[in-house]
Amino acid sequence: MLSEIGTGFSLWIDAVARTVKGIFERFESTRRIELAEDEDGAFTIRPATAAAPATGPLGCLRIVDGVVSGLTPESAAAFRDSRVELTLRSSRFLFRPLDLPKRASEFLDGIVRAQIDRLTPWTAHEAAYHWTKPTEVAGERIAMTIVATARSLVVPLAQAFADLGAAVVEVSTLTPDADAAPVTVYQQRSRAAAELGRIRFILRAVFIASGLPALASVGASGFLAAHYDDQMQQVQRQIAERRAVIRAGQSAGGSALELLERRKHTTPASVMVIEALSALLPDHTYVTELQIDGDKLQVTGITRDAPSLISLLEQSPHFTHATFFAPTTRAPNDPGERFHIEAGIRPYFKIGT
Repeated sequence: MLSEIGTGFSLWIDAVARTVKGIFERFESTRRIELAEDEDGAFTIRPATAAAPATGPLGCLRIVDGVVSGLTPESAAAFRDSRVELTLRSSRFLFRPLDLPKRASEFLDGIVRAQIDRLTPWTAHEAAYHWTKPTEVAGERIAMTIVATARSLVVPLAQAFADLGAAVVEVSTLTPDADAAPVTVYQQRSRAAAELGRIRFILRAVFIASGLPALASVGASGFLAAHYDDQMQQVQRQIAERRAVIRAGQSAGGSALELLERRKHTTPASVMVIEALSALLPDHTYVTELQIDGDKLQVTGITRDAPSLISLLEQSPHFTHATFFAPTTRAPNDPGERFHIEAGIRPYFKIGT
């Protein structure tokens, strides 16, 4: 159970961390640099920010053995902490049309992943792929185009710009349809793992910092509740005793009615004694005879465990000095032990009684 709780907590922390990171990325201002691959394999660089609109090529560069060459110091500095959008020639990619039922639009990721090894020469782990925006066709169906290439082709290109300090590198291409938007088949975030790690650490620290005081407050509240409950019971007993003393003082030397009222409040009622006894005795105990004489109670009956009744009566605030006034016996036909218990009755009144 502890292992399952730990796994669930870790998954919850990861989900929250990704959500927080996504929110930060929406408000994060990042320089965008677009690179378009030429027919000879070189890349033309153009900035794509509102602050620096594209007025012409900044330069051309090549990637040789996983290293970017042809960069000036100014261009190399521009790549640091930027978002690089790398558009490759369409000849590097395979384009496969796919026709699906309209309801399959909710499960495109899993469907395309399962179809990659059938539509392309690569498996889902070996390919970098995505698809165009689905369009509705006749017969409640949708049509789209799968764009795929070898992962081993795009990963070195993206890593080359990541080595220059780029925060995000996206690899995309244009489909044969001139009006279609570029399709991004691969994305690499150089600082994503480190940022998620920092966010997870902060979330765990906040959880621990808020959880420890909560646990301390729960423990303190339990202790204080028991303490104040004991104090309340003591106050209730003191109030009952003070009321009895006050009534006794008011009725001293009074009329017979006052004496009866005094006796009413100082002597426990038989109904209350019987009610307290019935709530106290366990289900396997049966009372066959009960006598109340002043502040004395005698109970005779049958039970499975006669000695335990003594402790139950002693623990009750209504009775005291519980003892056996006759031997405990067991007849062959009796379902249990026949007990004879005598106890003192202690007046016990709660607030409002």
